[in-house]
Amino acid sequence: MPFHLSDHGRGTTDSPASRFEQHSVESDDGAWEEIAAVDPEFSPKKTKTEVLRDDSQSIITNNASPDIGFTHSLNPYRGCEHGCSYCYARPYHEYLGYNSGIDFETKIVAKEKAPELLEEKLSRPSWKPVSLACSGVTDCYQPVERKQEITRRCLEILAHARNPVGIITKNALVTRDIDFLAELARYDAATVVFSITSLDSGLAGKMEPRASRPQARLEAIRQLRSAGIPVGVSMAPIIPGLNDHEIPELMQAAAEAGATFASGTVLRLPYSVKDIFQGWLDRFFPERKELVLGRIRELRGGELNQSEFGSRMTGTGPLAEQIRQLLAISKRRSGLAGPRSALSTAAFRRPMPGQRELF
Repeated sequence: MPFHLSDHGRGTTDSPASRFEQHSVESDDGAWEEIAAVDPEFSPKKTKTEVLRDDSQSIITNNASPDIGFTHSLNPYRGCEHGCSYCYARPYHEYLGYNSGIDFETKIVAKEKAPELLEEKLSRPSWKPVSLACSGVTDCYQPVERKQEITRRCLEILAHARNPVGIITKNALVTRDIDFLAELARYDAATVVFSITSLDSGLAGKMEPRASRPQARLEAIRQLRSAGIPVGVSMAPIIPGLNDHEIPELMQAAAEAGATFASGTVLRLPYSVKDIFQGWLDRFFPERKELVLGRIRELRGGELNQSEFGSRMTGTGPLAEQIRQLLAISKRRSGLAGPRSALSTAAFRRPMPGQRELF
């Protein structure tokens, strides 16, 4: 049986070169194989998650991309412990001096002052209430949130101000914050979208090693809906040759759990994510690697990635149209073809820092 240098529960152990650095560290897998051949108990040291402090002085980011469904976002963390090999946010870690591979999922930068910065921002007379996406980049309910509670404290601020927020997550931990989300939902100011890529727990465990398993996410949908919180599902990414056949079943399961709207986007592989994803295929699906990569190229004009607005979320060509039609038909048959619940700013009230009422 071949030896694989890997940490259990990690999406990758690669340390790809940064676009901004001249030097990088490369792992010699051949050397590890030689050691493992003579020492059956050998195992590389596991990489622990490290939480680092972020001293950013602002917390709300503006978005001008025409194919993203929000204009303002709130991101409590940089990096993500879920470990999805295909995550388009991985290259952002390079701006911090880290790599987009193992660093992205083990060096989590926490914006500890986010709640205070958010409250200060919303209290300004210049703030015009607008819906916030939480998060627009990395998951605001990744495992470190259980202890850090930065997202929860931000939701407390938003619930007091009645400023609308849309959450997207792969983690059932969001149910912990039903109290604040339900309070916001009373004013049509909250919605939650669960990203679900597969109903197969085995496949999901490989794709998203530290995210909640699919059945836990479906149960979380039920709990949120029971609390009166609008919930949708996003199948992102759709990977042709790997999970695209699950679209109809996944949409139906989400609808039965209580989701009321749905969306889907095809795989994006910007910058070093291309190499990380190919390494992941080598590790888990070597027999499907060429099939999957060939179909991705069909979607991307012969390349593994195209970044043009308008097509980067859907791809182009006959295969992209087949996926689009399958998604549309599946949504319609499962009752998820309706629009996303509109969020309202009508109940917004400007907060007074340090004088929040208890819920």
